[in-house]
Amino acid sequence: MNKEEITEALLLEDFSLMYEEADHIRLVNKGDDVFIRAIIEFSNVCARKCFYCGINAANNKVNRYRMSYREITETAEAGIKAGYRTVVLQSGEVRDEDPEWLGQIIKKIKKHDGVAVTLSVGEQDHDVLKYYRDCGADRYLLKHETADPELYGKLHPDGTLEERIRCLRDIKALGYETGSGFMTGLPGQTTESIADDILLLKELECDMAGIGPFIPHPDTPLAGTSHGDPEITRRAVALARIILPEANLPVTTALGVLDPNERRKAFSCGANVIMKKITPDIYKKDYCIYPAVFGRTEIEKDRIELEKLIEETDRRPI
Repeated sequence: MNKEEITEALLLEDFSLMYEEADHIRLVNKGDDVFIRAIIEFSNVCARKCFYCGINAANNKVNRYRMSYREITETAEAGIKAGYRTVVLQSGEVRDEDPEWLGQIIKKIKKHDGVAVTLSVGEQDHDVLKYYRDCGADRYLLKHETADPELYGKLHPDGTLEERIRCLRDIKALGYETGSGFMTGLPGQTTESIADDILLLKELECDMAGIGPFIPHPDTPLAGTSHGDPEITRRAVALARIILPEANLPVTTALGVLDPNERRKAFSCGANVIMKKITPDIYKKDYCIYPAVFGRTEIEKDRIELEKLIEETDRRPI
């Protein structure tokens, strides 16, 4: 599909055939398995001032934290014990001048056979990315957020789309399973730019892509704007599945925030991954990219409940 075809598809009055095609492609290429990833949001310290993000550096209402080595590794251990085979280490974006600290955490987690480590710690220098890869990190998630250079510049006062893409190309070249993604419903976004977002995923040869609706945070410059349409998000996921048949496509947390039923719907339009926060309760409320209410973290119980939800959609939790 080219840009014009994707744009037309996003605007279809009846998208049901596209959903069916995406679900068929998912079944053929990925089977009925749904991969469950455990997320540890180990720090909300961030140097960026992205207009949409509740933990951006300009928001002085945030209670900043950074989990200790022991807290992170013990939380990861608990997740692995509960059955998670992938641990996602996520934080705000700060250029890491002391990468050995995180490198040692990666090495500790990788001592468990068959456990993968995904990093989501923002743009980093090539040498730092290589070091994390050498320590055993398997995957790296760095969302491009929007493929529209002008819109990117408006939302990111201290970054450029060009630099973001350069970093993603470094990640790919270093042998990581590479993930990107974007938001739907950003103020100023067009249907054509969503088509560009999807095509950029293909151009970057992404192995995974997170696509979720924009949700405004009250303590950011975009407070009071409208949230993204879950239907457009699911359409974008479906089209991403058609264009990237072998990619891992998660049901993003933001979809469930707008409507818990949206997560179930997304499993029928091409998604095959779901993320679950295992961040300790003492920190979880302070990792607030967008407004959301999360219950108490009970790692083993939460895993069991999520497996039941997946099984109810006739899929197999992994």
